[in-house]
Amino acid sequence: MADRKIGVYICTGCDIGNNVDIEKVKEYIDEECSPALIKELPFLCGQSGLEEIKKDIENEGINAVCIAGCSPRVNWDVFDFGPEVVVERANIRELAVWSYKEPDLPPYEETDLEADPLTMMVQDYIKMAVAKLEKTETPEPEIPEINKTILVVGGGYTGLNAALDAAKAGYDVVLVEKEAELGGFAAKMYKRTPSKYPFTDTEENNISELISQVQDNDKIKVLTSATIQKISGAPGIYEANVKVGEEEQTLNIGAIVLATGWKPYDASKLSDLGYGKIKNVVTNVEFETLAKEGIKRPSDGAEVKSVAFIQCAGQRDPEHLPYCSSICCMVSLKQAQYVRELSPDAKAFIFYKDMRTTGIFENYYKAAQDDPGIFLTKAEIEEIVEDGDQIIVRVKDTLIGEDLEVKVDMVVLATGMVPTTFEEAQLEFELKQEDSEEQKEENKEGEENAEDPRLVKLREISCLKLDYRQGPTFPDLMLFEGFADSNYICFPYETRRTGIYTAGCVRQPMGLVAAKEDATGAALKAIQCIESANRGVAVHPRSGDMSFPKFNFVRCTQCKRCTEECPFGALDDDEKGTPKPNPTRCRRCGTCMGACPERVISFDNYSITMVNDMITSIQVPEYEDEGGYRILVLCCENDAYPALDMAAMRGKKWSAYVRFIPVRCLGSVNTQWIAEAMSKGIDGVLLLGCKYGDDYQCHFMKGSELCNRRMENVAETLARLQVEAERVKQVQVAIDEYDKVPEIIDQFVEEIEGFGANPYKGF
Repeated sequence: MADRKIGVYICTGCDIGNNVDIEKVKEYIDEECSPALIKELPFLCGQSGLEEIKKDIENEGINAVCIAGCSPRVNWDVFDFGPEVVVERANIRELAVWSYKEPDLPPYEETDLEADPLTMMVQDYIKMAVAKLEKTETPEPEIPEINKTILVVGGGYTGLNAALDAAKAGYDVVLVEKEAELGGFAAKMYKRTPSKYPFTDTEENNISELISQVQDNDKIKVLTSATIQKISGAPGIYEANVKVGEEEQTLNIGAIVLATGWKPYDASKLSDLGYGKIKNVVTNVEFETLAKEGIKRPSDGAEVKSVAFIQCAGQRDPEHLPYCSSICCMVSLKQAQYVRELSPDAKAFIFYKDMRTTGIFENYYKAAQDDPGIFLTKAEIEEIVEDGDQIIVRVKDTLIGEDLEVKVDMVVLATGMVPTTFEEAQLEFELKQEDSEEQKEENKEGEENAEDPRLVKLREISCLKLDYRQGPTFPDLMLFEGFADSNYICFPYETRRTGIYTAGCVRQPMGLVAAKEDATGAALKAIQCIESANRGVAVHPRSGDMSFPKFNFVRCTQCKRCTEECPFGALDDDEKGTPKPNPTRCRRCGTCMGACPERVISFDNYSITMVNDMITSIQVPEYEDEGGYRILVLCCENDAYPALDMAAMRGKKWSAYVRFIPVRCLGSVNTQWIAEAMSKGIDGVLLLGCKYGDDYQCHFMKGSELCNRRMENVAETLARLQVEAERVKQVQVAIDEYDKVPEIIDQFVEEIEGFGANPYKGF
């Protein structure tokens, strides 16, 4: 570790100097921490304050700066003094002065304490920051030899646009399409829904022009009749094995865009709507093909004069697809226009649950309403029956409140989109479920090392066939009904495999306009990932972080917890179970560090001992009736910590007994920290983290949930020590729940006061 020459700079602005005894803070920090220098300045982020700090860096050799003032979420760029100077922020504004609530304690002068509660709080935060600086090493980036080629899997409308956008940005692209021709479902369309003002008319299908642009681009290599056989490696150093016809090629790849699209829902499951039972009942996809060839009745080739469109066929239905495919209403409006083009007296009937034409596309809906030959009504389908060469559709619960009956030549079912990743997502979900005892017995009867045949099948059907320890596909996609989506609140396009981004209908149902935008977004994320790997930094969510987990393999027991719990599959392992890091896959969340029972994993700027030292920096009064209790709050830096800042900025107050330490993710919390806090005499530990479950909001996907599982072990340990398990509590907090945070904190403090002081205090 480089010798640290620490300078502590205390800002007295923003009411800090008016409420805190700065002299006592300086005396305490000087005595306890012995920094090279300690100064108070009235306006640290102003020009004079910054010049003072820069002068000390240049003249005094200061290489570690503690900024005691506002939140690290404020002015983070202002206090950047270059890569050679480590900066740590002590948040004494939001977490102390602005949120301070006077405790019910005797004046400190009448006790053995040397400062008032607020001043003690400020002392603690600065001492914790200095402790962190003392343990911080300057990370050295690990930069492998990077390949900047982008692999786009899927040659449909989204994949074509993604390839073209990446090529326009100057990157080489390999486009892999399993079919013999490019274009996907877009190439099968007769016309497309509107994409430009006034958004009222169908447009010609320009997919052939897009295909030509891709084929004519020198930076794009197109492989048709090609399938992915295996993808191994990591961002910047992927190796993709692709089978083209009978020949297999090996490609060196930097990042991947998955744009394999969708397939129609299986209409054979919709016999109640007449499909497969009544002739001339077709799906919207089949009708599009008919339109391209010239609409004729499928059963006899007769002229079509009337068509009924049944919306949400097998959608928004727990028995079929529980979601809306978003584009079907637009498609039916488009296809109704096809019908109207057949002849002046041709009629189209659209029966819908809800007409969903978002934003400017409402103009398209209005244009259909204005067409006298298109009839639209909200309705529930009661019956579809055959009547000679025609079909009778009976509906109820219409807008006018009457039951209706129409006789038509054809019925079109607006079936939904199923992602190409659905089957693998479903199988992956099944594999994650615990085998029944009966299944376990069956497995025992087979070969001892026989591979689960479901895993073999999963490798076969996976879109990307990833060679990852955690499996060949993306995990937990059934959270999104099989779509290859991810944390929809924070990071569109990303997957739980760093460097692989999804776009188009494999990510979520969408039309061509949205797919084009999606393609651009995914291409840009792929470029960002490549350039981040080339600089040796994290791509997201800790963008620019050069640190990565380091392992002390001498003490590793091959327990595999780190490899199993990493949310992003960043760790593989060898035959003995020893973890094999892949630094460019890593997102620096620290989940592996929190999982390790032997504490052999650390980061240069985040470690077990670092946080331990921060915890031991907290002053714990010997008598709670004089100095109050002490509560440690380990809070997620992504949601809980910003919520605290926002609460303080809005004038919210909470107990003066708490001390906050931000963590990268609750998944990084090692139980050692809780043990350290208890042995120090801390009366309670509150863990504030993101919400988890089906609508999870954790930036690192599973961190908060994993922490909750580990807390069960903590509770058992505390019980053995005859310490109340309730002294440690985890609470889920969303970033927009800042108004609830003070109540959560104060309520926990009340619970701790009910238990009394930590029995280990003073030992």
